[in-house]
Order: sequence, then structure tokens, then C-alpha cells
Amino acid sequence: MSSFRTLDDLGDITGKVALVRVDLNLPMKDGSATDVTRVEAVKPTILELADKGAKVLLLAHFGRPKGQRHSTMSTSFVQGDVEKVLDKEIMFIPEVMGPVVEQSIGILRDGDIGLLDNVRFWPGEEANDPEFARGIAAHGDFYVNDAFSAAHRAHASTEGLAHHLPAYAGRAMEAELKALDAALGTPEPPVAAVVGGAKVSTKLDVLTNLVGRVQHLIIGGGMANTFLAAKGVDVGKSLCEHDLTATASRIMDEAEHAGCTVHLPYDVVVAREFAANPPSLRTCNVHEVAADEMILDVGPLATEALGDVLKTCSTLVWNGPMGAFETEPFDTATVALAKTAAALTQDGSLTSVAGGGDTVAALAHAGVKDEFTFVSTAGGAFLEWMEGKDLPGVAALTA
Repeated sequence: MSSFRTLDDLGDITGKVALVRVDLNLPMKDGSATDVTRVEAVKPTILELADKGAKVLLLAHFGRPKGQRHSTMSTSFVQGDVEKVLDKEIMFIPEVMGPVVEQSIGILRDGDIGLLDNVRFWPGEEANDPEFARGIAAHGDFYVNDAFSAAHRAHASTEGLAHHLPAYAGRAMEAELKALDAALGTPEPPVAAVVGGAKVSTKLDVLTNLVGRVQHLIIGGGMANTFLAAKGVDVGKSLCEHDLTATASRIMDEAEHAGCTVHLPYDVVVAREFAANPPSLRTCNVHEVAADEMILDVGPLATEALGDVLKTCSTLVWNGPMGAFETEPFDTATVALAKTAAALTQDGSLTSVAGGGDTVAALAHAGVKDEFTFVSTAGGAFLEWMEGKDLPGVAALTA
């Protein structure tokens, strides 16, 4: 990974204006946030800059206004939640540039924090209009990006500003980039990747990228059924993309050529209906799945064997559950493998990095989210990183 500047590279910033891109796109209910994880993530950066005497202006999006003002999508709706997490009052500024912003900066004291309105109210944001970026940049002395979750977007506030101001990674961005580099950039081998989820079609680029970069590729979830079908296994009425079996075969061929072992379940948990603890529930060999049954989880023998694989590895990257974990007992394999990975991490023998919405939920369900080396809350950005793509918001910091 190319080097990038962090807050450690800042000199005296007393009285300077910091334009800080954060992710405040919080889930809301009855006027308040139901989850403030994203605010907690950027709290260290915001408070560090404020404590060092900067005037901190927060740039964020909220919802998808598509370049138009919507009263229900103003960042003023999250102001109270941000204040609670920071334990500081902040000034709401209903613009992102112009006289109102300039006047507000004049009112702010050193160490104060201002929250600009939804940057996506202006079409220049998503168009990454250089003039729009220049207009925002005119109010700042330096730019900090602490929104990895938006780093896959080449927008004015995530990429454009870095071309007009000295650019730095915030503490959350710094931690994310270091963790990702440890997982796939310059990892300690052997490296294992767990990739689950419903469909191969959503993870094609991920799988294609990983087979050349890891030594063990563990495939679970519905997508494992497509790979099993590609090997001639009758998966009954399981979720399966039969039109992608040739693609699955190609990926397995590429893996073999690259020296990557693909791990598929050889025993599975099946049922005739997808429901919690159905009466038709049973465990069987993958070659014994009946025509009216569906595979809903990895079986206990394969799960134990996969745990043994992890014990031989030094690095793990995880995206996606092993089965239909939202419904018991089809969470068994995901929970068991997650606990094995967590224990190895806590023992110091495994560097574990996980990400993606379902993955975070699954690890939280297993009670081990805080026991992995790093868990990314970024969705699309984490997936694109696993696909091996350059993220515009990151590239701008390393240019």
C-alpha cells in the first residue's frame, strides 16, 4: 500500500480550519439514530483536531437527495446524536460553501465544531465537479478523510477536495487502511478467505481476485451450492445459480493453478422448508441431499475441518455468513467458525479482518465482533477492496 499522510503529520493547527469528511448516514427512527457506530468511529479524529485548536467543519451526506434539497434529509437531523457522542455542542451550518459558511467560521472559536448541511444537496458532489470542490476547499486550510465507507465513491467531498488542500487520513481511515493492508496487501501467509452469501453473481470479482492472493478459499452460504453443482452434486431445491456453474468451474480451475485450495462443505444441514427448527431438519453428506430438500448450513464435520484449516493460517479475511444465520439453527456453522477465528486471534496466532453488513451482524450474533483484529463497518467500499479495485477516496490520499 502506498504511504498516506495521517494526523501525525499535521503541524500546529491552532486556528486552522479542518474540512473533515465523515459518514453520518445514520439509521433513524422517530427522529433519532438507532445506531451511532459511525459517529463513534470518527469521534477520535474530531476530538483530536478540536483539542489541538482547529475549527472543525464536518462534511457528510444523509440519504440520497440526488442533488436537490430535501427537508427530511438535512444533516441537522443527526446533529443531536453527534453532540451526544462527542459530548460537545456543535454549530449547524445550512450550507457547504459561500458567505454563510464564511460567517460561521468567523463565529467559531478555536476547538469548536461545525456541521455543514448534506453535501449531496448539490449536484456537484456526486458529479465530482472540480469547481464545486474548489468552492468548498476555499473555506479550509486542510482536508481530512475519515469516511472509508464512502471511499469507493469519486465524489467532490471524498476525492475532489484532496486535489485542492493538503489531505490526511483520519484515525478511523488510518486504522482501516492498516488493517486491510495486513489482510491482503502485505499479509503474513498462509492466508485464508471466508466468502459467504446468497449468490455467486454478487461476489464474482471478489472470488476471482482472491484465488490469486490467498492459500485457502472457504466458500459458504448459498453460493457454495453453485460450486457444488459445478462439481456434479445434486443440491435439490437449494438456492443455486445453475447458469453460473461454468463460471464456478473456471474459478476453481484458476484457484488450482494459483495454488489456492477451495474448501466446500462435504456435509450439510438440510430441510424441506426454510423455517426455524423445521421438523424435516437433518444433517447429511452433500451427495445425499434429496430432490425436495434445500441446503441451509454447513454441517458439523465440515465446520470442524474448516476450523482446523484456520489453525494452520496466519491471516484471515472474512466476508459473508456460512449459512442462513438469521434463522436458527442455520447459524451454527457461522457461529462456530467465528468463535474459532476469534479464539485464534485472541491467542495471537491469527490476524483476522472482516467486513460487510451481513458479516458484522453475524459476528455480533456470535458474540465475537470485538475479538477480531479488525471489523470494518463499510459495505460497498469493503467489497470493492476485496475485489482488488482502487478506491478513489483512498487513492487521493496516497497521490
